[in-house]
Amino acid sequence: METFAITLTVLLVLTLAMSVGVLMGRKPIAGSCGGMSALGVVKDCDICGGDKTICDEEQLKKSTVEKAAVEDLAYEVKSKD
Repeated sequence: METFAITLTVLLVLTLAMSVGVLMGRKPIAGSCGGMSALGVVKDCDICGGDKTICDEEQLKKSTVEKAAVEDLAYEVKSKD
């Protein structure tokens, strides 16, 4: 029972620490191209191969798909009258 109490306490402390990190609003690591260059790592991106326009297009596609998914979450039901 003692091991269970210690394990539960550690789990709760870690969960609380992660929650505080989210509440503080720290910026998450950015996308694959921006994230690597922001870290100072000089390496070609596997997605865009170093061409930033391809990364911009991929981000635009992603945002368009996410917007469409949100709009598809609801629909109007019309009566047959």
